Amino acid sequence: MIFERIKCEYEILENHIRRIQSELQKLPPGKLICCHQQNTSKWYLSDNHQKTYIPKSNRSLAERLAKKKYLSFLLEDLENEKIALSFYLRHHSPTGKSEQLLTTPSEYQKLLAPYFTPLSQELTNWINSSYEKNTNHPENLIYKGISNTLLRSKSEVLIDMLLRSHNIPFRYECALPLGNSIIYPDFTIRHPHTGNFYYWEHFGMMDNPAYIEKATSKLKIYAKHGITPGIQLITTYETQTHPLDPEIVEKYITYHFT
Repeated sequence: MIFERIKCEYEILENHIRRIQSELQKLPPGKLICCHQQNTSKWYLSDNHQKTYIPKSNRSLAERLAKKKYLSFLLEDLENEKIALSFYLRHHSPTGKSEQLLTTPSEYQKLLAPYFTPLSQELTNWINSSYEKNTNHPENLIYKGISNTLLRSKSEVLIDMLLRSHNIPFRYECALPLGNSIIYPDFTIRHPHTGNFYYWEHFGMMDNPAYIEKATSKLKIYAKHGITPGIQLITTYETQTHPLDPEIVEKYITYHFT
């Protein structure tokens, strides 16, 4: 549902705003004023009362003040976007009439069931059957997805929501034996038409060297056993400054499963 997507966007936006606010606090006080006279440019530091000339030898100060101005404008743009999203979230029901028709037990729900289940009964059974799950660090399972699955991050909530909205059969952190190893893909997916298996790994801390090493090792295990990134293995990435883009998730789902 659009409501869930905007809710995820709002949370991502809030995180982005907090990071910019934190970065602005580390930059020097005052603001940069650039003056152009004929073929020369001069830099000044302003405190709103007086201007102080910044010599060319102190270019680093001018660069940091320029960055401050850019981030201030960006923060203003994001705050305006947050207001717009907030207005939508306040005035829109999280559960629309179409969703209520599917979730409320009734004759309508029975009649509509064939349109919202996989084509294959085997896939339906696969979704509903129990499976071996990852039991490591259950305390980190603090985010509930639209499928009612407990997840480890807001980005996984986004992936969960978009897979569900496209009616893609999947399991979360299902055990996958590969040689002498057992790994737990974030999402084990069955193609809704062919039943073929796909795996989706989201690597959410790609600015952490130790995390990168673990991610690389996991990718090597996949590749060693014939599960190739971009073919059977879907991978997405993010850092603190570059959160997961919902449009990228949507494009991957469309490319691989529709």
